[in-house]
Amino acid sequence: MILNSTPVRTSKSFKINDIEIEDVDVKIQKFDGLKVSGDIEKFSISNDVKKLPLVYGIGKKLENQVYNNANQNINITFEGKEDKDFYLEFNFDDENDALVGNIEINAKENSKATIIIKYISDGMKEHYNNSILKVCANEFSEINVVIVNMLNNKSNNFLSIENTLHKKSHINYTVVDFGGKASISNYYSNLIGQEAKSNINTIYLGTQEQLFDINYIAELKGEKSNVNIEVQGALNDSAKKNFKGTIDFKKGCKKSVGNENEFCMLLSDKARSKGLPMLLCTEEDVEGNHSSAAGKVDRDMVFYIMSRGFSYKETMKLIVKAKFNNIIEGIKDEIIKEEILNEIDKRI
Repeated sequence: MILNSTPVRTSKSFKINDIEIEDVDVKIQKFDGLKVSGDIEKFSISNDVKKLPLVYGIGKKLENQVYNNANQNINITFEGKEDKDFYLEFNFDDENDALVGNIEINAKENSKATIIIKYISDGMKEHYNNSILKVCANEFSEINVVIVNMLNNKSNNFLSIENTLHKKSHINYTVVDFGGKASISNYYSNLIGQEAKSNINTIYLGTQEQLFDINYIAELKGEKSNVNIEVQGALNDSAKKNFKGTIDFKKGCKKSVGNENEFCMLLSDKARSKGLPMLLCTEEDVEGNHSSAAGKVDRDMVFYIMSRGFSYKETMKLIVKAKFNNIIEGIKDEIIKEEILNEIDKRI
C-alpha cells in the first residue's frame, strides 16, 4: 500500500512524498474492548456517524475499510461552557485484536470539553487499529483532544484526523505516539473561521524497528487564523521516522500566523529521521515559520548526568523525559501523565 501522501510533491530523491508498506491482512470482528468514562451525562453519545470523504487521510483503501466495515461508530456531541471530560479507552487483547473505528466529535457554539482517546495493548499479540477521527468546532467553542497510542511493537496503527474550525474556535491536540511496528498518522485542520486557532503538540518514541510516518496539514482560510505544530521525538535502535508538515495560507486568511517545529533526538547510530516542513501561500500579509532538525544527544550532558551516579540507560530516560516534559505537562490528567512516563521507562 502507498499511504500518507504529501499535499504537494517534492523531489523523488527525498523518498518522503509517501510511505509504502505491505498490505495488512486483518479479520474484522466485533470489538468489545472499549471502556467509556468521565462526565458521560454531559455528553450526547450515539452511533450516528457520517461517511463523508476525507480531504486527505492516509489512503482510500483504509478510508473505505472504515466506512464499510467499522466495528466502532461513535458520535460525541456536547454543549455548555463548563469544561468536561470524556474518556474513550480502547483495550486490545487476544479477543479484541482489530479496531476499525469511526469517531465524530461535535462541539456546539460556546462549548468546551476535553476528549481523551487511548489505545492500549494487553500482551504481545499483533493488533490492528485503523480509525478516523473527525472534529467540528463551531463558533467560540474549545476542544482539547488527547490521543495516547501505547500499542505494542507488533501492531499496526493507522489514524486519520480531520478538523473543521469555525469563527473564534480553538482545537488543541496532545498526541503521544509510542506504539506500533508501523504507526501512520494523518492530521488535517481546515481553519475556515475568522480567528480560529489550531494547536497540535506531539511526542513520539521509536525503539527496535518501529516506523513512524507523520503527515500534518493545516489550511488557513479565515482572517487572523492561527496554527501551531510542535513535534518532539526520540528514536532508538533501528527505528525510523518521517515527518511531513504543511502549512498552507489560502486566499482570504490575511494577518494569519502559522508555525511548525519538529526535532528528533537520535539515541542510536542506526536510527533514521527525515523531515519535510513546507509553507505554501496564496495570500499577502501572513506570517509563516518552520523548522525541522535531528541530532544526537549532547555528550557533555550525558557525561555530566552519569557523573552523578546514573547509568547510561537511566541517563537516556532522563534526557528524553526532560525533552518531552513541556508537552506532557499540558495533559491535566495526572494518571495519564504517570502512565506516559512509565511507558518511556519501559521502552528505553
